[in-house]
Amino acid sequence: MINAPHETNRQSGVLLVARLLLAAIFVHDGFFKIANYAAAAAYSRAFGVPDQLLPLAIVIEIGCGLLIALGLYTRAAAVLLAGFCLFTAAVFHTKFGDRNQLIHFEKNLAMAGGFLVLAVWGGGRFALERLFRNRG
Repeated sequence: MINAPHETNRQSGVLLVARLLLAAIFVHDGFFKIANYAAAAAYSRAFGVPDQLLPLAIVIEIGCGLLIALGLYTRAAAVLLAGFCLFTAAVFHTKFGDRNQLIHFEKNLAMAGGFLVLAVWGGGRFALERLFRNRG
């Protein structure tokens, strides 16, 4: 945590809930991509993104999502997912005349903002990284 020696259990609890809420959609979507690989690859190709990048997207979504949920390497994982959200918004959700696409664009921006907050503040007291840091 950045200069937060007096972090309360309430603040740490809120960070834990925030981490879990932010992580859930990415872990779920990563597994959805695995289960529907051909459709996900076709969707990527339709937007000019090579489907060879799909395994990287899956690793980022599941891997960083789990890291954030557990509170391990929270800052690094949050930066990666913030970038992922911004990329996704800019590439897949730019047809603003379609209300659904506009909402997806705005949600991706909001999630990127949440991840940037985690990148600054870290996972909080209820993060595994805190437990490991205190042991060493």
